[in-house]
Amino acid sequence: MAAITVRDLDDRVREQLRVRAARHGRSMEAEVRLILEDAVSTSESGGLFRELHERFAELGGVELELPARTTQPRAADLT
Repeated sequence: MAAITVRDLDDRVREQLRVRAARHGRSMEAEVRLILEDAVSTSESGGLFRELHERFAELGGVELELPARTTQPRAADLT
């Protein structure tokens, strides 16, 4: 397995990692490993939108009837 070193990590970030790891009952190393694994797997899968789409796509879409316009569209007043 590979090893990495993170230099110039802010003390505040280190402390937050320590607290987060303790809250989850893990070592800081295990917590950082999990954070990195989650970050990589999310970006490779296409993110939250893709995951939600894949989960609910089989249910089908919703067709909405749009009401007809009763007034002419107008340009936005940007002044």
